[in-house]
Formats: sequence, structure tokens, C-alpha cells
Amino acid sequence: MSVPVLENPGVAGARARTESEPVSLRRAIASEWIKFRTLRSTWAVLGVAMVAMVAIGLIVAYNTRHLTSNLQANDIAPSSTLQGYYLGQLLIGALGVLFVSGEYSTGMIRATLAAVPRRIPVIWAKLAVFVGVVATSMIVMSFVAFLAAQGLLSHYRPGYSLSDPGVLRVVLGTGVYLTLIGVVGGILAWIVRSTPGALTAFVGVVLVVPVLFEDTLGNWGKNVGKFLPGSAGGAFASSLPEGYALTPAWGFVVLLGWVVLGLAASAILLRRRDA
Repeated sequence: MSVPVLENPGVAGARARTESEPVSLRRAIASEWIKFRTLRSTWAVLGVAMVAMVAIGLIVAYNTRHLTSNLQANDIAPSSTLQGYYLGQLLIGALGVLFVSGEYSTGMIRATLAAVPRRIPVIWAKLAVFVGVVATSMIVMSFVAFLAAQGLLSHYRPGYSLSDPGVLRVVLGTGVYLTLIGVVGGILAWIVRSTPGALTAFVGVVLVVPVLFEDTLGNWGKNVGKFLPGSAGGAFASSLPEGYALTPAWGFVVLLGWVVLGLAASAILLRRRDA
């Protein structure tokens, strides 16, 4: 008489092969996208920046609807209705900081680097998600803010259209500038690995130091300050850059250079330091 042998589920489970899929940049991007879209704070900050762009543009248009002698040239230039980028750069910079530093403050970075041992794809994945979302939203809102403000102005005085010389560059450049300055925030977070430290560094580098160079250190300070990220970016996002400012093309090149160097430094530090 033969006795049937029943398969032990526990043994079968132990023998079961654990299959895992190789790490790829596409899967790293999918992981970062889940982190980005599941955080309410990221959408809240991005939403406030988008609303601020349009609201400030309409306020500026309304306040300058009548041409008076006390208006300055910058008040009626095409870029005047895009002054929401002053607040927008602070919000988007903070968003860039939080997207990276949040990993360190919660300890998630250890799990992230365990899943992606080569580490560097984590930077590219975060960069792809951040640039994809922020560039799309900020460029669209730059066009919306400009067109809405010019539509309001058209009821009182002649405004500007996208076909006027230099206008398309300013509108598109504002969205691009906000995206790149947000990447600068993320770079500072990779380097500092602390939310308060990175936010302080961002405000100092982008908002405070350029003013100190330009207003308190004379001509040599202005010549140095124009190469800082915020000043260089403002050169291609403004219709009337200051006399000592870089040309729009060189402003874009210099800001892009800061981003490339910062990403390279972030990659080196991420590989050398512990999580």
C-alpha cells in the first residue's frame, strides 16, 4: 500500500524562488513620482505658486492700467505683469528643497539607497520628476498670467502680445527660470541634507547675497553679483535688465552652468557619504 505524500506548504514556500526585477532609471522615476504625488505639501506649495503668478500679474496690471508720470519703465514693460515670479521663486525653491530633504528628515533615504544601490539614478529620477512637473506648471502659468494681465490692460490702454519683440522670450524664460531655481533648491538639499539648512542657504544664495553684492560693494560687487544664480536667471526673465546685468543669453548659460556644477557636486557627495 502506498502512502500519498502531501506537499508541505511551508517547505514549498521556503523553496519558492524570490524573483526581483532589476533596478532601472524608469523604475526609479516611477518610485520618485509616487513620492511626489502622494505628498499633499508638494501640491499645496505648487498650487500657491501657480495662483500667486496669476494674482500678482492681475494686481500689477490693475495698478498700472493708467499711464501716469509716477510709473517707472519697469512698471509698464512686458515683464511687469510677471512679477509674481519674485514670490514664485521662493515657493518653488522651497519645493525643490523639501522634495530632497524630506528623504533625510524621515529616514526614507536609507530605503531609497538600499533599493537603488548605485545611488546616482536617484538624483536623475528626482530631477526628471521635479523638472517634468514644475516646468509644465510654471511655463503654463507664466503664459496664463501674462495673457490674463494683458487682457485686463487692454480695457484701459494698449498692452503687449506674444508676437512683440522679446515678449515670448520673457514669458517662456520666466517659467524656465522658476524651474531651474527650484532645481537649485534641490541641489542645496543634496549638499546640506537638512531642511532648515537648505532653506537658509537657498534664501541666502538666491535672494540675499545678490542684493549685498549689488547694493553695498560698489561696481566690483555688481560685476560679481551678476554671475550669481538669481541675478543671472533674472537677466533672461526680464524685459529691462539692469545696466550691469548679463545679456539674456549669457544669463541663461550662467544659470544653467550653476545647475550642472551643482548636480555634479551632489552626485559626488551622494556617492561618498553615508545615508
